Amino acid sequence: MSKKVNPDAPVKTQGYWAYTWHMMKVNKGCYGLLAPFMILFTIFTIIPVCMSLPMGFTNFNMIQSPKWVGLSNFYTLFLNDSVFLIAVRNTLIFAIFTGPFAYILSFLVAWLINEMNPFLKTFFTFVFYAPSMTSSVYITWQLILSGDQYGYLNAVLLDMGFVSKPVQWLTDTTYILGVCIIVQLWMSMGAGFLAIRAGFQNIDKSMYEAGAIEGIKNRWQELFKITIPSMGPQLLFAAVNQIASSFTVGTVGQMLVGLPSTDYSAHTIMNHATDYGSVRYEMGYAAAICFVLFLAMLLANKGVNWLLGKYID
Repeated sequence: MSKKVNPDAPVKTQGYWAYTWHMMKVNKGCYGLLAPFMILFTIFTIIPVCMSLPMGFTNFNMIQSPKWVGLSNFYTLFLNDSVFLIAVRNTLIFAIFTGPFAYILSFLVAWLINEMNPFLKTFFTFVFYAPSMTSSVYITWQLILSGDQYGYLNAVLLDMGFVSKPVQWLTDTTYILGVCIIVQLWMSMGAGFLAIRAGFQNIDKSMYEAGAIEGIKNRWQELFKITIPSMGPQLLFAAVNQIASSFTVGTVGQMLVGLPSTDYSAHTIMNHATDYGSVRYEMGYAAAICFVLFLAMLLANKGVNWLLGKYID
């Protein structure tokens, strides 16, 4: 049987592109304002990401021309690189603890702040968001967790008699990973937290009145029947943002316990990529590591979209 051809398809396609071009000309001022960001974003983000996949199949040291090695980098990564397997384990631990916990914590803190008066809302939003804006917070934590008797935490524990000698928080493998997780949680109130705060602000107050008429009796019912369904886009954005930050965690360990950390206790996939890309300049191998990390983040993102997709509309 011959396939039927819709004679209106070319006309519809031409009309679509004509309308799109017309709207672009009408809104050319907006595109002009977006152009500087989009140019820089394309040059420094989109192009490097697109280059990283084919680079992962090469041996490239930034001095000699790339040499095609096929799947050799990926074979080495999973079969011969024991440090990478440690990094995978640590990254998953970070993702489990700093992902869902930080997400729920951001939601609860934003919910509590939303119940305050306008001045306290602004003050506490800044207090919780401020640690994510600067890297100088690592200096504060290094002072608190210093391994001598003058470290703030050690000084308190020694004075109270809980320990008899200073604890090496940043070099002892018993504490390194836990310390990095705590600091990462403390710094997790970033853009996702602000998005959730904005979501609470945009909920129509009349919906709560209608809910009360329909039989909603307490705040918990309001939360699950009105609040969460009303801020689906903000929750999804915060979840995606939290996935990205939890899987690409590495700076906190690098700044607190060094690169590499003692016995690779806080070594993550991002640290592994930094080691090979910025220290050893094995760019092909580093690109393979980043591609594996990208796939893991993509799968996690699909899972979150599946869980929260019903709230988007």
